[in-house]
Amino acid sequence: MTTPPQTPMDALVPRRRLNLISAVLVLGVFTTLLDTTIVNIAVDHLHTTFDASVARTQWVATAYLLLYVAVIPVSGWASERFGARTVWAFSVAVFLVGSALCGLASSLPTLIAFRALQGIGGGMVIPLSFSILTRAAGPERIGKAMVAIALPAQLAPVLGSVLGGLVLQYWSWRWMFLINVPVCVAALALVRFLPTVPGRPGNRLDVPGFALLTPGVIALAYGVSGATGSNGFAAVSAWLPLLIGAVLVAAFVRHSLASRGKPLIDVRLFARRGFGLSSVITFMAGFSTYALTLLLPLFYQQLRGESVLATGLLLIPQGAGTMIFFLLARPVAAQFDGRFVVAGGVALTMIGVLPFTFADIHGGGALMLGGQLLQGIGFGAAMFPVMTLAFGSLSHDEAPSGSAAFSVVQRVGAPFGVAVIAVILQNHLNTAHTPDQALSGFVNTFWWAFGLSVIPLALAFLIPQRSEEVGEEDTAVDADKPAPVTE
Repeated sequence: MTTPPQTPMDALVPRRRLNLISAVLVLGVFTTLLDTTIVNIAVDHLHTTFDASVARTQWVATAYLLLYVAVIPVSGWASERFGARTVWAFSVAVFLVGSALCGLASSLPTLIAFRALQGIGGGMVIPLSFSILTRAAGPERIGKAMVAIALPAQLAPVLGSVLGGLVLQYWSWRWMFLINVPVCVAALALVRFLPTVPGRPGNRLDVPGFALLTPGVIALAYGVSGATGSNGFAAVSAWLPLLIGAVLVAAFVRHSLASRGKPLIDVRLFARRGFGLSSVITFMAGFSTYALTLLLPLFYQQLRGESVLATGLLLIPQGAGTMIFFLLARPVAAQFDGRFVVAGGVALTMIGVLPFTFADIHGGGALMLGGQLLQGIGFGAAMFPVMTLAFGSLSHDEAPSGSAAFSVVQRVGAPFGVAVIAVILQNHLNTAHTPDQALSGFVNTFWWAFGLSVIPLALAFLIPQRSEEVGEEDTAVDADKPAPVTE
């Protein structure tokens, strides 16, 4: 296995500065991730508000998703061309403007357009945050530094449901977007604490790569969103974009491998064991752990008749479980081999699914809530080491491109698995004519999520063992040294 180039010592920042950088970055990460879920639960409310069809109203979510993934591939190039801090601040500012305009929208078409603007800003924030953090921390300290981003990333889906339910229950739908404004203002006020160096004017955009990869990921994302309809992947709106996207991405891979210059994304990174395996596990988690973010709300709302707010509250144990892992269990888990931590996390998630495979329309609430708590702990234990492994394997120069590549997998690959689970559920519900048959459909789908978890469970044991001991990460840079100006 080829060892990646080491991060230069003068590119690292002291521990105290690193904590401050993480705190600033988390503001942008959290608000953009929260916005992906807080709006999804409001589609039914918005279609009534604007007197439009559900299909048209769904574009409020789809427009954000498509533009969100469209800008991810160019985030690495923009980071190096203009400077990561400058582009990060620009992205947060665009997201802020889009959020404010969404809150003031007077019609569905204008809301959809402003959501697209939001997506342009939001799509770059996460890969840029990963890149900035990876460069500032270096491989030795990436584990601790990544907590600031990983925790909100895991909590956002749960908190989005709760917050969305509260907003729709007690306030206007406009506050789903206006709530982002003060968070973005705070992030922009603190952006000066992020490390910075001038951009590289000579860093040219890989135009052929951009022409292949960007429409490719947009087509894949659109196909995935189209597969959640009643016809699943058989719908032309699903399989045709997926086919086009797969062809374009395959062409980009060939272009990247043959490129003599610097490609938009260096696909050779996926050949590195740590980065490639982390990407595969993240992709496969869409069929299992990420699928639960779809199944649980539908289970409570469609089968048990819970309101949006009640559903959000019922999902709290899952978020609490994730917090328990990060705040209490993670330091203990760091003492063990990462392979067993990830495998144990997947196993806990599988155990947490079991109460739902034996569910009834009524009763069993305490057992289900306990199962969700285990799911949350397991989700944190399974995904955090995987993210750390992916970004810990990147050198300083590889961070921008690697962050973009991993973000594409996260934002396109994982939802693909979720869409497959949604199709399985929809096929069951299409033939269900009684509550008991609908229950059977949900139970069978939960069994699918349980069974598919075996794949990331097996892959966990292929994770390379780290040679560094816990505790070394803070010795790389003296906390009392002045912070160098870096990116």
